[in-house]
Amino acid sequence: MPRYAVAERSAGAGSTTLPLMSIFAAAAVSLKIREIGVFNTTTTAVAIALRRYTAVGTVGASLTEMPYDKASAAAAGTAVNTHTVTPTFEAGNIRVATLGAAAGAGVIWTFGDTGLVIPVGTGNGIGVSVLTGTGQICDVYFDWDE
Repeated sequence: MPRYAVAERSAGAGSTTLPLMSIFAAAAVSLKIREIGVFNTTTTAVAIALRRYTAVGTVGASLTEMPYDKASAAAAGTAVNTHTVTPTFEAGNIRVATLGAAAGAGVIWTFGDTGLVIPVGTGNGIGVSVLTGTGQICDVYFDWDE
């Protein structure tokens, strides 16, 4: 099972309805998220949440997915930068954290043996959004298996 990664600075500060960065499954390929890192780039604290989606909304720029092994096929998962129209969220949060008021303050979430599964379907995804308050520009990465 090949492993992939994507990392980028969010294009916007996001909000409770507009994710900072997201990743979506493909029409015929599910994703197993292994690790997500989110780091503040400002000196203002920010509360974040990891949430599931069932519809894409309008996304920002596509990001470049990188295989761990250069011999692997291109990634089927699609990572995107800050949304401009709200995706359809599932109820509840998978993880929450507050990033401290310092550049580099962050969190790394890991998902054990089975990973956090994003089922087959182009509207199925996860992303990092603001939990409460004002968003901030953040550095985000996703590691996953396909």
